[in-house]
Amino acid sequence: MKLEGALYPWRFRLMLGLLALMVGAIVWRIFDLQVVDRDFLIGQGDARSLRHIPIPAHRGLITDRNGEPLAVSTPVTTLWANAKELQVAKDKWPELAAALGQDRKALTERLEAQANKEFIYLVRGLTPEQGQQVLDLKVPGVYGIEEFRRFYPAGETTAHMVGFTDIDDHGREGVELAYDEWLAGVPGKRQVIKDRRGRLIKDVQVTKNAKAGKPLALSIDLRLQYLANRELRNAIMENGAKAGSLVIMDVKTGEILAMVNQPTYNPNNRRNLQPAMMRNRAMIDVFEPGSTMKAISMSAALETGRWKPSDKVEVYPGTLQLGKYTIRDVSRSEGPILDLTGILINSSNVGMSKVAFDIGGEAIYRLAQKIGLGQPTGLNFPGERVGNLPNYREWRKAETATLSYGYGLSVTAIQLAHAFSVLANNGRMVPLSLIHVDEPPQATQVMPENVAKTIQGMLQQVIEAPRGVFRAQVPAYHVAGKSGTARKTSVGTKGYAENSYRSLFAGFGPMSDPRYAIVVVIDEPSKAGYFGGLVSAPVFSKVMSGTLRLMNITPDNLPPTQQANAGPPAAAVKANGGRG
Repeated sequence: MKLEGALYPWRFRLMLGLLALMVGAIVWRIFDLQVVDRDFLIGQGDARSLRHIPIPAHRGLITDRNGEPLAVSTPVTTLWANAKELQVAKDKWPELAAALGQDRKALTERLEAQANKEFIYLVRGLTPEQGQQVLDLKVPGVYGIEEFRRFYPAGETTAHMVGFTDIDDHGREGVELAYDEWLAGVPGKRQVIKDRRGRLIKDVQVTKNAKAGKPLALSIDLRLQYLANRELRNAIMENGAKAGSLVIMDVKTGEILAMVNQPTYNPNNRRNLQPAMMRNRAMIDVFEPGSTMKAISMSAALETGRWKPSDKVEVYPGTLQLGKYTIRDVSRSEGPILDLTGILINSSNVGMSKVAFDIGGEAIYRLAQKIGLGQPTGLNFPGERVGNLPNYREWRKAETATLSYGYGLSVTAIQLAHAFSVLANNGRMVPLSLIHVDEPPQATQVMPENVAKTIQGMLQQVIEAPRGVFRAQVPAYHVAGKSGTARKTSVGTKGYAENSYRSLFAGFGPMSDPRYAIVVVIDEPSKAGYFGGLVSAPVFSKVMSGTLRLMNITPDNLPPTQQANAGPPAAAVKANGGRG
């Protein structure tokens, strides 16, 4: 009997060919999988098990000019859950709710409503210890993420200037927002292997290192910030005021050494935060500068060369009629005729108006514009307002008069401080800065030096003359300044509100070499009065005194012991009613 293969040779060869093709196909597939499509298959495998976990990067440190921390990033743990996995461990939900400090019923309803989601936040911003306690329960589907949260050591003292970040660590207010790109770090990546349930199997490698944000040194001095905040808060309470602002700046460098507002808030606990508390009033609130503007208007008069401090102006009888409009002096002057210094000391609206009529409103406008009123400060602070400095094609007497004594225009506290810094710096203007500068910037001469020095002496007399604002005096130092009282406009209607005022004081010192300018704004004082010389001048005195002491400035007014222990002359106390 012959073999079947011998009888049917073509069948045998066919089977061998088929087997060869199958072996070849298998070999080709192996080659294709291991060589040709290797990267694709590795990618598919990695997509099902390999994960990239972000490595958080902490924001840059914010400090004051001396290196004191104002904003730091602290590590926190955020807990999240795969709601699908949690559905198989419902018996653990009460224990989980207790560990999270959440209501059991509320957590149950939330997990059931989001049962099909693979990622939900359980709680964010726990301390690492609190987060680990929850993770130690080993509830299926509960995981942790390392993050950073901002902490502000100075709390409410620097809240308006530093600002704060949101829950995702992005700047939302203040310097945190203005310099968000500078402060924000670049997150890194870590490669890990997870199983199909999302559990970590192996930490493979760090594929990208996290890059921390860059540090930022602000111009403020935390010691002066505490001083200013304390004195402003006390003044608000003592005078029953609605709000207030205070600015200290270095007239040589343009640096803001302190900027505080009341009311304020604690950026570390914003649960009951009201929007009004977040207002950086020193940069956002605009107001008419009142009699503080007379220092600038008088400078414009001196700059024209038509006037000198000894020139006289008749102010009797204390009123000036302009059609239907009457200009009034708040208090009776020393006599029917005042020299220019006397106009500032007595804060005479009538005298200032007559000087303004002679030089014209355009002269005052030009100088006010040059020293920064109604102009951008260049600080680029979020929400900062420019104010308004009106200019007219034809300057009528009414517009000229009101501008000369501080009405009809609007400024911010920071602009007013900048303007007075020009007077203090011998007519030189330097750019404002919220960032600490190592070298003083280039100054621009915007006012003749002799005019600035003359107005310095006149403003010193405003405080030191017998009828001057003695409440602004600083023991052991000569200082200069001008008080102001401005009526507030009525919200929703034209005109001014009844019995609603802002009390102002702007000044600088020491007069041997003026270095610091301070502006105080008290909004709607209601107890002892509302004149700037009565309400804001004492705050200026205390803050300037503390500033000069903390900055180790040598006294330039050391009287004999018996005079140093004496208070202001009785005649001066009686004569000065704290007018502005």
